[in-house]
Amino acid sequence: MAASNSAEVVIVGAGLIGTSIAWRLAQAGLDVALVIGEREAAASRVAAGMLAPVSETTFTEQPLLRLNLASADLFPDFVSGVEEAAEATAGLRRAPTLSVAYDADDAARLNAFADFLERSGLPCQRLTGRDCRRHEPLLAPAVRAGLLVERDWSCDNRLLLSTLVVAARRAGARELPGFVHGVQSRDGRVTGVELADGSKIDARWIVVANGAWASQITGIPAVPVRPVKGQILRLRPSRWPSPSVTVRAFSRGAEIYLVPRESGREVVVGATIEELGFDRRVTAGGVYELLRDARSVLPMTAEYAIEEISVGWRPGTSDNAPILGGCSLRGLILATGHYRNGVLLTPITAEVITKLIMTGELDPIAAPFTLDRFARTRDRV
Repeated sequence: MAASNSAEVVIVGAGLIGTSIAWRLAQAGLDVALVIGEREAAASRVAAGMLAPVSETTFTEQPLLRLNLASADLFPDFVSGVEEAAEATAGLRRAPTLSVAYDADDAARLNAFADFLERSGLPCQRLTGRDCRRHEPLLAPAVRAGLLVERDWSCDNRLLLSTLVVAARRAGARELPGFVHGVQSRDGRVTGVELADGSKIDARWIVVANGAWASQITGIPAVPVRPVKGQILRLRPSRWPSPSVTVRAFSRGAEIYLVPRESGREVVVGATIEELGFDRRVTAGGVYELLRDARSVLPMTAEYAIEEISVGWRPGTSDNAPILGGCSLRGLILATGHYRNGVLLTPITAEVITKLIMTGELDPIAAPFTLDRFARTRDRV
């Protein structure tokens, strides 16, 4: 067995969430060990990078909407800080999101959504099909209507992650290879973690931030997170024009999004939603549907080259909201279950978890998202 190691804080998972927490805690002067696992498999690398609290909200997710909006407000300063620390760009793109409807049924659905946004006091601008094409000339002539949301931006999530890695290293966070198998504790408080190879790391605090894999760690309370498979495409426009805004679309009842990068060299198209566990398969049906719906809304995509087809696993919960804060095991902090909002919620998760470890206080905005909400729900049934 390898020799024991130690740190004040061990963070499990090295995607955007885990790395941002490591950066903030190391900045605060704590000795932080980041167990990186398989960073390439993190949902942070597969995601499209939409920062769309308004465009992606639903009728039933009001507490989550408030959290998403608060994190969106933090994003510009968060990115500036990362870029300054790493002396590199982090890929924030301040172009709006244009939600469009392909046919009459899609337009009715989008109109109902616009009514909901207006009742909720959320800013959006209703557009005719002609208005939509004025904002994005590459849209199909059949597009009936749209909504423009100026403050829903995007970020190159891969670029942000690579920049965060540099910032965390420079702040003093240590990266350790391996996979955390279980958490060790004594008298109701964590004492460290055990890795898959049998080695141990002693710690006062342990942060579980390994996304869809959180429920696989032994020695902790049950964490109700499941993997939700998503297939996603990266297309290369090459000599063809690229969209200037993020396009979200209802297309014959299906949903599709196309997210261009600032460089114009890539358009991300996604994503399937599949309850298949950790299924790694790229399927013909999934890819076909993405390409079909993208071409319906933005015909130019038929000329783009397929650069990459990826499979990732969103960390889903029963209410589509993250799990943040402490639990019955003292010293164990949860930062997982972000589902489709992992990139967007990176700044506020790092802020909330850092404050909790440094002061012992959970920010009120995170109070609806603690683990014990699932027990309260069961008690009411």
